[in-house]
Amino acid sequence: MFGFYKFLVVLLMSTILTAGESKMSIYDFDVVDIDGKSVSMSKYKGKVLLIVNVASECGFTPQYAGLEKLYEKYKAKDFMVLGFPCNQFREQESKSNKEIKFFCQGTYDVHFDMFSKIDVNGENASPLYKFLKKEQGGFLWMDSIKWNFTKFLISRDGRVIDRYAPMTKPEDIADDIENLLK
Repeated sequence: MFGFYKFLVVLLMSTILTAGESKMSIYDFDVVDIDGKSVSMSKYKGKVLLIVNVASECGFTPQYAGLEKLYEKYKAKDFMVLGFPCNQFREQESKSNKEIKFFCQGTYDVHFDMFSKIDVNGENASPLYKFLKKEQGGFLWMDSIKWNFTKFLISRDGRVIDRYAPMTKPEDIADDIENLLK
């Protein structure tokens, strides 16, 4: 009988200690935009987000057009695409941030938010991407990003809802975005 009461006390203490803890969300991170300015992800509270690691010299680079179409179609409903250039995959994003911005705007007329070049894997991976990968592991539960244009869908409350492979076209995510926008 004493063991049962001891168990209840431990359970109660555990509950009290964890009650004040809040689960992390994407809003707990700061990032740097393509112009070098610090941005709190809390800026995007209440929006549905599609976070994508991008590159301008990749076979999937034409997906910029599809990402821009999604953004234009749903931006009035509080949807945003966030592009994070990355040079970790066969050096397919070797340009400077200024050159990346010029390329995206000039070639694909990109108006969604773009950020400074980051690492998405390894020791120097962006804390945001470490979080995204932890929340939505990849193929066979392997967390690492396999290639450019891996996409993460985020709900209005900052939860990571899904992860899409690079070959998933932006237009193929439209139904999932619409469901979150309802």
